[in-house]
Amino acid sequence: MESPNQSLGPIKKLNAVLHSEVGPGVLLLIMAILAMTIMNSPLASYYENIFSTKVVLGVGPIVIDKPFLLWVNDGLMAIFFFLIGLEIKRELMVGHLSDIRQALLPLGAAVGGMAAPALIYLIVTHGVEGAVNGWAIPAATDIAFAVGVLALLGPRVPVALKVFLLTLAVADDLGAIVIIALFYTEQLSIGALGLAFAALGVLILMNRLNVGNQSAYLFIGFIMWVAVLKSGVHATLAGVALGFCIPYSLPKQETSPVVKLEHELHGFSSYLVLPLFAFANAGVAIGEQGLSILGHPVPLGIAAGLLIGKPVGVMIFCYFILRFGIASMPKHVNWGQLFGVAFLCGIGFTMSLFIGSLAFGGMDNPLAGLDRLGILSGSIISAVVGFIVLQRALPEKSLATST
Repeated sequence: MESPNQSLGPIKKLNAVLHSEVGPGVLLLIMAILAMTIMNSPLASYYENIFSTKVVLGVGPIVIDKPFLLWVNDGLMAIFFFLIGLEIKRELMVGHLSDIRQALLPLGAAVGGMAAPALIYLIVTHGVEGAVNGWAIPAATDIAFAVGVLALLGPRVPVALKVFLLTLAVADDLGAIVIIALFYTEQLSIGALGLAFAALGVLILMNRLNVGNQSAYLFIGFIMWVAVLKSGVHATLAGVALGFCIPYSLPKQETSPVVKLEHELHGFSSYLVLPLFAFANAGVAIGEQGLSILGHPVPLGIAAGLLIGKPVGVMIFCYFILRFGIASMPKHVNWGQLFGVAFLCGIGFTMSLFIGSLAFGGMDNPLAGLDRLGILSGSIISAVVGFIVLQRALPEKSLATST
């Protein structure tokens, strides 16, 4: 007869996965598959109706009237970008980006890992009307997925290799933020942009004065988000700016406000914001063309950019940085392990889906949805190949247990 402890075994295992580095990536994949399944079933109309429903928020003359999908992409994702802003600030203050010598190799790898996929995409999609807008889609790396796959390999992974991947992914996020700000901005409203800069100025002043009230920062940050939303600049950038304005340390406080907010928001972002974003944006109807649609230049260019461009760009830049002595190979890391991590960088998913939503707009765009097929196929294959390469390249035992 099965004991109560045995019957709880699967529940305990599920709980362990959800609380590990693997959990967020697994949940994102499940939600993406669920969205695609629904969109290719009789429930497709319900899915479309939910995310096209208008949601209105207004106070006096200020009214925000957007479909639920854009509330997810512009509103909830601002929280995700706020968390990214906090993470990048911590890395710059005390983390892997605080020492430029240690950061040079992953920073250079990030540049190569963004340039090569964009170039491959542009080559593959040359001549396709409107496709050029998606050049940045395969340039992004999904940190949750990439770190999750690396975590599956357990203690065999050298700490320095994990640090390399984390630093590269953070730099990649920063690069994606710059790309969004420069290349995916609509026509500007000078008045709204002026209000956004005024709010940013207040936040910077509060930081300089060591204001410790988090609610005050969030309130001014919300005003800045509304102003940025109305200005034509993508509203998620307000989240990044707010993250940079939170003081890292305050007099007479042992706990860093940045670290505290990171801890408080991590679960909310990983298990609600990002899964809902994935569910809202991964739904695409394959239709009568079936999987043959993957041969279209747009999904083919994105998949090739992620699967080929990412590892090629990362490895070429690593080679030259190490060859000319600009940086040194991380301790206990070899070329085979760097090659495996370079493939993991081809897991674009969250940020790629986000940039795709900006590049190809709504469902009235004939290219809308094609990007999602390329992102999903390229990311999944990159994850599998990266895992296999690392499985072979890593030592059989962890460095901690070997003597």
